[in-house]
Order: sequence, then structure tokens, then C-alpha cells
Amino acid sequence: MTKHFVDMNNDSPTQIMKLIELSEQFKAGLKLTLKRPVYAANLFFENSTRTHASFYMAEQKLGMTVLDLNMATSSTQKGESLEDTVKTLQALGTDIEVIRHGQNGWYEAMVADKSLTTSLVNGGDGSGQHPSQCLLDLMTIYEEFSYFKGLSVGIIGDLAHSRVAKSDAQLLHKLGATVYFSGPKEWYDESFTPYGQYIENIDELIEKLDVVMLLRVQLERLNTNSVKQFKALDYHTQFGLTKARFKKAKQQAIIMHPAPVNRGVEIDSDLVEAPQSRIFKQMANGVFARMAILASLLDEKGLLQEDLNID
Repeated sequence: MTKHFVDMNNDSPTQIMKLIELSEQFKAGLKLTLKRPVYAANLFFENSTRTHASFYMAEQKLGMTVLDLNMATSSTQKGESLEDTVKTLQALGTDIEVIRHGQNGWYEAMVADKSLTTSLVNGGDGSGQHPSQCLLDLMTIYEEFSYFKGLSVGIIGDLAHSRVAKSDAQLLHKLGATVYFSGPKEWYDESFTPYGQYIENIDELIEKLDVVMLLRVQLERLNTNSVKQFKALDYHTQFGLTKARFKKAKQQAIIMHPAPVNRGVEIDSDLVEAPQSRIFKQMANGVFARMAILASLLDEKGLLQEDLNID
């Protein structure tokens, strides 16, 4: 493992599986001991419920002291750069800083900065990557099927603006799953082509899938023309998971969504908590996946009594 956790693309299948296994161990009750007091700071520049709260919960469960900062009242509002904010908190004694920011690749220059001793965790960068969401999604899928190779996974919706879609597609492909994409053609990005096949008509795709993964329509990232296009179409009828549409799916197929869910848009409200839905299980698994991420960094920094053997 490296001293930062910002993007899982460079991790090998073996490293990914070790993180999934560690997540499962935390879910089963694994307890770790810190060698000294450890301090984490959470810096969320974009709105968040699940990611923010589950990182906070994970930090608490690991025995860390947490600085949970309100970025709307921070010195970034006075013009301080993100890098200076990170280094300020490092000077105050942080060991780990979890950051969500609207800028794609906000971490790129900082991870190359040898003066940075605090560990960075990417809680989501713009429409770039969302590695902790990816890990909890992989954990949830693995719990269901116990394998990835040959699984058919459909990622459906606002692909171009989704950091979840990018992270999941890349890692699922690396682990041997067959990945499909669907949704409005205007929201498909050719950068997905190496990882799977695009099928615009969701009805042609649904019966192939073991995992139906819906994406939130991200109106806050759409330009004016895209918002107009969205409002002009009946998204739920054309691209949403309706009850009638899901009846065509395999009997063992599961429903996933990174949330927040726009009920009646990406998915019929009755399906959100249907027996086949794993949406709230994903949220629960998020705590354990994020414990695994944080623990791997603590292990790399030599701050754990136990040796996790996850290199």
C-alpha cells in the first residue's frame, strides 16, 4: 500500500481482494490497537451524508480523534488554497486527512510533495474518482456472489458526470467482470469504452445483468443544455428501473445505487427497499470498507500494534 488512498486504479487484483477481506474482517468484529493517539481531519467541500458520516463513524470505531471541519466557515473562504489548508492541519498534528472536493484530481500535486507527511484520502473528486465508494460496492457484490470473474454488471444513468461509474467500471473490469453501460447517449463518455459495452436501450440490457447499478442524475454538474435535455425527457420511463422493467432481470440479480436516490427518477420507489435491493446494505458496508482504507494507511505509517499484511 502507499501512504495515500486517492485512486485504486494502480492496485493489483490481489491488493483489492485484501482490502475487501479486511473490510469483511471489520464487519465480523475485528478490533485494532493504536500505538499512540491518532488524529484525522475531514474536509468536505461538497455536500455529503453517507461518505462523510461513514468516514466519521469508521474513524471513531478505529479509536481516532476526529477534527470534523465545516469548510463553509474555513479559511478557504478567505482565499486559502487547498494545499495550504492541508499543510496547516498537518502542522497542527493530523495523521490522515479525508477530503472531498469539486476539482478533478485535486490530490495530484500533493501526493508528489515529499514535505507532506499526513496521509490523504480521496472522498470524491469532482467527476473523477470515488475510491471508497468503489471499495464498498465491490464488498457488497462479493458478499452476494463470492466472485467477480464473469459477473455481468450494468452501470446505468448519468455516466459522464459520475465518479462512482468511473471507479467501479475500472475496478470491476480489472477483476474480470463483464461491464455494460446504459443511459442517455448524451451522457455517455468514450473514456468508458475500454471497460465495457454501451447499450443505450436499457430493455435490451436488463436481462443480461447480475448487478443492476443505477446512478444519480447529477443536475449540479450538468450544463444548461443538459439540464434542458433532462427536463424534456421522461427519464424514469426511458432509463429508470421500473417495476415492470426489473421483472425481466435474472432471478438472482441485485439492485445497487450509490445514493442519494432520486425516487421515481433513477428507480421506482418500491424497488429501493425491495428484497433484491442492496442499497442500504451498501451504506452499512461503507463504514467497514472505510475502516479498511484507514487501517491500511495506519498500518503503512506504523501506527498499529497489529501487522495487517496487506501489501
